[in-house]
Amino acid sequence: MTEHAVVVVGGGPTGLMLAGELALAGVDVVVVERRRNQEIDGSRAGGLHARTIELLDQRGIAQRFLDAGYTVPALAFAQVPLDITDLPTRHNYVLALWQSEFEPILAGWVEDLGVPILRGREVAGFTQDETGVEVDVPGVGPLRAAYLVGCDGGRSLVRAVADIEFAGLEPSTSWMIAQVEMDDEPTIGQRPEGGGIGPVNRLEGGNPYAVVLKEPDVEHAAEPTVRDLSELLVEAYGTDFGLRRALWISRFTDMTRQAVSYRRGRVLLAGDAAHVHPPQGGQGLNVGVQDAVNLGWKLAQVVDGSSPDSLLDTYQSERHPVGARVLENTRAQVALAIPDERHQALRRMMGGLLAMDEPRRSIAAMLAGLDVHYDLGEGHPLVGRRMPDLDLRSEEGSTRVYDLLHDARPLLLELGDPTGFDISPWGQRVRVVDAAATGTWELPVVGAIAAPAAVVVRPDGHVAWAGDVSDPALPVALTTWFGADPAA
Repeated sequence: MTEHAVVVVGGGPTGLMLAGELALAGVDVVVVERRRNQEIDGSRAGGLHARTIELLDQRGIAQRFLDAGYTVPALAFAQVPLDITDLPTRHNYVLALWQSEFEPILAGWVEDLGVPILRGREVAGFTQDETGVEVDVPGVGPLRAAYLVGCDGGRSLVRAVADIEFAGLEPSTSWMIAQVEMDDEPTIGQRPEGGGIGPVNRLEGGNPYAVVLKEPDVEHAAEPTVRDLSELLVEAYGTDFGLRRALWISRFTDMTRQAVSYRRGRVLLAGDAAHVHPPQGGQGLNVGVQDAVNLGWKLAQVVDGSSPDSLLDTYQSERHPVGARVLENTRAQVALAIPDERHQALRRMMGGLLAMDEPRRSIAAMLAGLDVHYDLGEGHPLVGRRMPDLDLRSEEGSTRVYDLLHDARPLLLELGDPTGFDISPWGQRVRVVDAAATGTWELPVVGAIAAPAAVVVRPDGHVAWAGDVSDPALPVALTTWFGADPAA
């Protein structure tokens, strides 16, 4: 039997990001992926949002993705464009990059970190006990791990075997999605009921084209065909534009479901295995990557014994509300796309509100993942929110906050005169940096805030504590989130 500290099931964006996070922390992790390579059936997700790019920036790999895509200054809520260039982040844009391009770049980073990926393999089942999980992988043999994480999508076998309820709403609408080649030039643009036709390469245009069209029925006995798509095009446009062939074709619905619990003993869920929703707002891939970064450092600390197993409960308490909010806003977007006059009247009113700066910024920050606020108790407005990527000056030179997070290690930033705070009870776990910050302290939606004298930044970039180092809450926060050195 082969032993690992963690087995990750699923080598998509969520599973790869989690594996990378664990590897940075020195955890022995293996990924089990059913595909034989990193190719995917179709383009799927088509954009990285600001907070996801920030997380990649925190690991020093954002430029790899920026070089492969191009930036767009807006995102959309129910097809209403929202300018995000005034949001307080270095990455105030959407990075247009298909998932088929994103995944291989992320996989390259994970492989650079030495993570083994068992490709062409599927998990058949598992059993867990008080000390670990035994995972059945046909063709490989049983794998033994301290923890198992299901990143295996909406039809998650891990979730099913763990018997975790997947609560939510059945689908009411179905859309066909395809990448096609056409002889005639199609009508480009969005349709009132959502979807439409657009070029796959949004810079160059031309064949192939992406097609998304609402279907009249929700239930389907068979997979969609080119003939089905042709009939939909004729119904919607009066022609199929000389539809020649489909490079790939699929469908999606507005089903929304969320795991009641993201954890059952030593088994955890992340990404689509924990929550599924329609693609309105382009949030799925992004939320999954953000799940992984929240979970990774916590699981690493539990595995190495520096934190108790109860730290994993904060993954549920922090990320479950975020997932629930995504389900809520995608339901709203689907409702606003219903083409009857009542829903379109509501959509027009919503469009008017979103033309105003404050509602626009609020909704845009939510979709971009920049306004997430974990409930970590009272204190400075920063506590529980993402740390702004401020420019810093120290004796070692100029840097940025996110540059200091490349190794996924917690950070105590002293932003005034050095205090000589005794960090020894936390051993080598927390890095102390004395620096002066430049720039404006501003949070999305909240606005400008007072600069604290010191900040504790978790490996996921969220603030665990902020204030003066004489505050007795500082050592409590350090111990709560990063454990204590028993030898100190």
